[in-house]
Amino acid sequence: MPLPFLASLYFDGLPPWFPDPFVALKYTTALGSLALTKWYTSGRSNPSERKLHGRVVIMTGGTSGIGAKVAFELASRGAQLCLLTRQPGNDPFLVDYIEDLRSRTNNQMIYAEQVDLSSLYSIRQFATKWIDNAPPRRLDMIVLCAATLTTPGHGRAETADGIETEWMVNYLANFHLLGILSPAIKAQPFDRDVRIIIPTCSSYIASPKLEPEEVMDKTKYWTPRTAYARSKLALMVFAKTYQKHLDAYKRPDQLPMNARVVIVDPGFARTVGMRRWLTRGSLWGLFLYVVFYALAWLLLKSPNMAAQSILFAAMDAGLGRGTGGKLIKECMEIDCARKDVEDEEVAKKLWEASDKLIEKTEKASAIRRAREKKEREEREKVEEIESLVETIKKGKTKEGQKKKKTERSAE
Repeated sequence: MPLPFLASLYFDGLPPWFPDPFVALKYTTALGSLALTKWYTSGRSNPSERKLHGRVVIMTGGTSGIGAKVAFELASRGAQLCLLTRQPGNDPFLVDYIEDLRSRTNNQMIYAEQVDLSSLYSIRQFATKWIDNAPPRRLDMIVLCAATLTTPGHGRAETADGIETEWMVNYLANFHLLGILSPAIKAQPFDRDVRIIIPTCSSYIASPKLEPEEVMDKTKYWTPRTAYARSKLALMVFAKTYQKHLDAYKRPDQLPMNARVVIVDPGFARTVGMRRWLTRGSLWGLFLYVVFYALAWLLLKSPNMAAQSILFAAMDAGLGRGTGGKLIKECMEIDCARKDVEDEEVAKKLWEASDKLIEKTEKASAIRRAREKKEREEREKVEEIESLVETIKKGKTKEGQKKKKTERSAE
């Protein structure tokens, strides 16, 4: 059978049903290029594995996007997850989410603590409660996935404390949280592999030089892109400095520091935040996003693939040895694209400015809370007096009515 067919090809050429070779080559090349592009943009998968049974993980941003995928993978490996969420613990969405995560991972050691990352007071309440324990509570890992951005075309936003939102949530909240949790991190036994994983974004490369005072200056030129990039650059500078701060600590047992900071760039992914950025928060933008979704699918990672580098940072055995402060991208160590990330003068200036800002803001916040408490107490006291007066009036009215009835019956 093959011989007659080959002879027919040799003498008569290709059969009429066979497609044109050039057309077939064109389509094969196009499909191959698309497949190669998708393979490249999807990024690398995490090659490392690690059992996490019994290990305690504090995590922000664990209910959506990349953070939700990381939370699922960590919980699947037995980690005890403490999710810091803006919603209270009895929020219906949060209750359903945690129950679903518990059932899918067969891990009941997952719970949530309400922490508003836009509030320094809320962060302090949680962190001081965590470290106020004897002996020190176990803490194996901190994963800081929470972040926010302002969509293009929208103006500058501030928290209730008057701090620019992206600077507060993306940088200052992490600075404040890790600053208070430092005693708990330093108190962990030497044989424990403690990791602080700080996701960042390559947008830090385009950030202007760090000038912390400009963050509070409302007269300076401000754009969503610049604000986001600056907050990520500040986070990276702090991460490097925080590792030096941990290394400088002299343990009572005279052993080396066992806590390591790992910075991770997960890449661009099809998350809610990315969709908000691409659509500019508008219906027309959302319509265009849906129309050109194939392009987004081709060029952007899925949240699951974006989570791989964070999982690598959590599981790779090599990162638990040697020095900390490494930058991971595509499940491998890379160099920072900017020299000022490791500039000690920049880091010192940023640290001092952040400390001053937190101190000033917390003082103002404490005064405001005290004033609100006093006003609330006075209001409650007035309401109590008014209620008492109203009760007395009603009692007198009833007394008068009874007296009249008595007089009528006597007549």
